[in-house]
This record gives sequence, C-alpha cells and structure tokens, in this order.
Amino acid sequence: MSDGTDIDLRDPALYLNRELSQLEFNFRVLAQSEDESLPLLERLRYLCITCTNLDEFFEIRVATIRHALEFGGPAMPDGMAPSTALKLIHEKAGRLIRRMYEHWNRTLRPALNEAGIRILPRDAWNAKQRRWLRKYFDDEIMPVLSPLGLDPVHPFPRILNKSLNVVVVLSGKDAFGRAGHMAIVRAPRSLPRIIQLPENVSGGPHDFVLLSQVLTAFVDSLFPGMQVKGAYQFRVTRNSELIVDEEEVENLAAALKTELAGRGFRRAVRLEIAENCPKHILKTLLANLDLPESAVYPINGPVNLNRVIQVYDLVDRPELKFPPFVPRVQFDEDESAFDRIRERDVLLHHPYDSFSDVIAVLKQAAVDPDVLAIKQTLYRTGKEPALLEALLQAARNGKDVTVLVELRARFDEEANIRVADRLQEAGVQVVYGVVGYKTHAKMLLIVRREGRMLRRYVHLGTGNYNSGTARVYTDLSLLTADPEIGHDVHLLFQQLSGLAPAFKLKRLLQAPFTLHGGILARIDREIEHARAGREARIVARMNALNEAAVMQALYRASQAGVQIDLIVRGACSLRPGVPGVSDNIRVRSVIGRFLEHSRVYFFENGGKREIYGASADWMERNLLRRVETCFPILEPKLAARVYDEFLGTYLDDNTQAWELLPDGSYRRIAPTEDAMPHSAQRSLLARLCG
Repeated sequence: MSDGTDIDLRDPALYLNRELSQLEFNFRVLAQSEDESLPLLERLRYLCITCTNLDEFFEIRVATIRHALEFGGPAMPDGMAPSTALKLIHEKAGRLIRRMYEHWNRTLRPALNEAGIRILPRDAWNAKQRRWLRKYFDDEIMPVLSPLGLDPVHPFPRILNKSLNVVVVLSGKDAFGRAGHMAIVRAPRSLPRIIQLPENVSGGPHDFVLLSQVLTAFVDSLFPGMQVKGAYQFRVTRNSELIVDEEEVENLAAALKTELAGRGFRRAVRLEIAENCPKHILKTLLANLDLPESAVYPINGPVNLNRVIQVYDLVDRPELKFPPFVPRVQFDEDESAFDRIRERDVLLHHPYDSFSDVIAVLKQAAVDPDVLAIKQTLYRTGKEPALLEALLQAARNGKDVTVLVELRARFDEEANIRVADRLQEAGVQVVYGVVGYKTHAKMLLIVRREGRMLRRYVHLGTGNYNSGTARVYTDLSLLTADPEIGHDVHLLFQQLSGLAPAFKLKRLLQAPFTLHGGILARIDREIEHARAGREARIVARMNALNEAAVMQALYRASQAGVQIDLIVRGACSLRPGVPGVSDNIRVRSVIGRFLEHSRVYFFENGGKREIYGASADWMERNLLRRVETCFPILEPKLAARVYDEFLGTYLDDNTQAWELLPDGSYRRIAPTEDAMPHSAQRSLLARLCG
C-alpha cells in the first residue's frame, strides 16, 4: 500500500483513452454475436447493434476528435493528442470492422442459411429469383431512382449521412453524345433495404435479398446505350453533433429545427466502400468528400449491414430468439397506487418489473380529482402514447401540468419537438430546461390533496420515460411519498422552470451543483474510514467513467486501502491494477440480453451503509454540464434489495462479465472449479419473472 505522496495522480499514463475504451465495448458486443450458445437470431441482433454503435461512435466521438484536431479542445486525462487518437481509432476500428465482416461471411450467414434463413448474394440467385428481382427492380425501384452522371454540368452530389449509394463506372456515350465516365446512384430512404422473396419464387419462407445487391445487379438499366464497367456500393458517415448557441437564439425549438434540416449533410468523417472499388474511383470520392485515406474502411459485404436487423422481426422463429418473459406488475388494476406508495416506498427493477406501473401511477393521477398538479421531465420519450395521453388527459381534466422536454436529447430532437408541440397545444406548460445544461434527470412529481394537507408523490429513475427501452434496458425506479424527497424534487422543478437559486437539498444530490462534490466527499469519507481501521468499500455501477477528479479520488482511496468494485458497461478511462495506485480497484463490464443502464452507488461508510440510484454516469458532462439527480434508497429492505439485485449478483457473474486489465483490454471471466456458472441477468429473470 502506498500513501500516494510519491505518485502524481494526474500523470496521463494512469488513464485510458475514452474513445479507444468505447471501441473495446463494441468488441464485447460483437463477442455476443460470436457466442454459439446464444439463439441464432439474437446473435444476428448483436452484430447489427455493433454496426449501429459504430455508426454513432463515428458520428459523435470521431467527429469531436476531428474538430479538436483542427480547432483545439479540452485536454483529456490520458493526454493523448487528437492526431494520435485518430490514428489509433482507425487501426482499432479497422480491426473491429474486419472481424465483423469475417464473422458475417464465414459464420453467421452460413448458420442462418443452415437454419433456413437465407440472405442471398447475387451469385446465389437462380434464374427464377433473378427474373422476379429484375421485375421488382423495374416496377418498384427504378421509378424512384435519379442517377447522376458526373460532368462539369453535374457536380458531385450531396451524399446524405448513412445513406446507401452506388458509384458506377461507365464507358460509351449517352443520347446527347456525352461521354460517360462515372455516375452516382442514390437509394432513397423510401426504398426497403432488405427485400423478402415470395415463397413461390424462392422455395422457402425466409429468403431475403439486400437492396444494395439488387442495385448493383441491375444498375445497367439506368444507363441505356452505355456500358457499365463496375458498380460499387458506398456509405458516408457524417458529423451528427448539433451545435446551437442557446444564448444567441430567441427560440430554441426553432433553432434546433433549422440545425436538424442540415444534420444529414454536415462534414464527412468516414467512408465505407466495397473493397473491390478501383483506387482511382476511391480517390475521386475522397477528394469530393474532403476525407483523408485514413477515413476509408473497405467492406467485404453490405456497407449497411445493420439493416439486416429487419430479418429479426420478419422471421417468426421463437426457437431462434430469447425465450419470452412476462414482467412483474406491482399494482393491481383496481388498486390505488397512492395508498400503496404512501404506506411504503415501491422499488421497480426494469425490465423484470413492468414499466406499466409507472404509467399506471400517471394515469391514476390524470383522473384523480384530488390531484392538483403534475410535473415531469422528458428526455427520451420514444413512441410513448400511453404516457403522453395521460399528460394530455390530466391537462384536459384541469390539472396544472408542467413538462420539461429536453429538446437536445441526441438523435431524439425531432421526436421531442413533436411531443413538446402536442403538449403545448393541449394547454400543458412546456419548458425546455436551462441554457447550457441538458436536463438528463428523470423525475415525476404529483401533488395531491389529502384532507387538509398536500402530499407529494415522486418517481425518480435511472432510465427514461420510455416503455420500449424499459423492456430491454436494466433500470431502477423509485416511487416514494417521503416528504423530504418530495420537497427536494419540488425545489428542483421550481429551479428548472423558473429563475430560482441553487437550493440546499435535504436528501438529493444534484448536478451541476452538489453531485460532483457529494461523490468526492463520500469517497474521501471512505478514505478516512480505511485509515481509521473501519470498514471501507465502494461499489458503483454506471455506463461510463471519465471524470478526472473522481478517478483521482478513487486512486487515493485505493492507495488508502479502500476496496473498490466498479461495474462500468462502456468506456472507462480509469486504469485498474496499477501497482501503488489502483491495486484495490477492480473494473468489470457485463454484456447480456439486456443493456445495462442503471446507475447505482454504494458506500460502506464504516458499517453505516449508503446506497443511491442516479441518472448520472461518472463523466465530466454528467457531473458538471447536465442537470442530474442522485437519490438515496432509504428503506433498509429496499436498500438491501438494490445491493443484491443491482450490484452483488453482478459481482458474482462469471459467464457474461468482462474484467478490465491494466493495458485497457478486457478478459472474459469464466467459471472456476470452485464456482458454479452464474449469469446475473439470467438469475434475475428466473428469480423475478420465473
């Protein structure tokens, strides 16, 4: 053990690069697709999730690094220069992409074929299939295509973000005598990316063809009289981070609508292209897209592989998917949720507990004559008609309804603008939060008259008000009538909707004011307990970890002898296992059927344990630049349950857990002779939904 006096905890060598760590997460997701013990169509889904994750990684993280390379940016704890980061990202992403397509071509597609689910390449079409596809192209595809020959009159077109395109090499002359060399064929978003062949054509019920294959097979029909020398699919990924100077706009919603209109055509960051594309064509594309060669990723297969996810929904083969389960429902249909919550706190563990219980509370509030006011934050609503209808009904019933809609929730901006407009039309008071700070907190406050007093009922969660994600994300919900928590949430809504000061809260910690300092203070308290010989331990679960001061505090705690277990799903910049610095820190990631999304913090506190749920990861943006909440689990039985279900069983997982090693790589944990195989998610499914 070291007292740390001889080690500079700001040394960049003690930290892992955030972007490279995020890429490591995608290797772990891909490993799920490679796991032959999992149902076949679920393995397909994991491969498509890897593709989608990688898209967002380039749209946001790589775009941010490229911006920092040109214009500068804040220093990260690892101290890596943007140019070095881009080089290492290209190498690592290249390895990931090659592994994805090798898995698709050599393992997954043949396994699907063996199971009677065929994604047919061009060279596998028989004469009957080819005739049907030719007619389908002529009738359904060609009428909506607008091929563009490239010449001085027709400059290089704007290529929409992540759209499917084909670059065509031509020879000969057209009807006007113009010599053709190259053309671009863009596939409109209206066209299905995967085409299911009729059973009487294919001979099987589950035969599919990718649109990209049909386009390249019949593209010659678009250039009569000319010879097609080659056709090569490609796809461009662009910067999708929206930039709105909120202090300079009078109407945030209107400004975002303007930005959204141009998002699909912002600066390119990646080019995926068929690996057999000639070099001179590639150079032309790079020149017109203003991309370096390091941004090119040759593809041996469909450039839009993530679109194969449609097969998962189109194929009704239950034996090739995870077994269905029925989430628990806490509230009976004719039961007063308010009576139950008033009696004791209610804890929900999604997806094992149904999100319908949260909706049920809101529905009851909408029609209860004793409910006076409803206040709620909305970050990612998804397609949530039940929740939205409850809020609208409450407004129609004369309740005072205030909803904070976070318009800047990435990739949900358009949906959230539509929700905000609909709420406003119904008379709901809609606010957009605080300039410069995304409101990421998940809060619902219901004010109800009971006799001569007003009582506050509160929902606080780690996940969004979205029943779709609540079926596949693990999250914690707390329903409580605790007066102090209710008062704190009331003050937070007052702060967010008005011009109130930073209130002193009794129970909750709040970013950007007290959460960061509160975490540091609790880590320091564990250090004091350890030095005094008392019980000292930290267990924390989150999606990502990169905030410098928190990581330094954890290093100091490790040096003092505090035992620290971190369950970090995605990127982690803390380097465990460094002698004299992080010997007592263990980091693991669990990847399973459900996306691990809960944020739970545990502090031993010398035997006086504290456990919290939160909306915030231990990231710089969450702790310092967002509005977040962190709430205690006060009832001892519920606190014990939270530790067991959200932390303890995950620390025992030895089938779906990965251990972070000091070099930044991950090692999959396997059962030993002394330990039976244990999966946290499977055991919770059996225990809570069996």
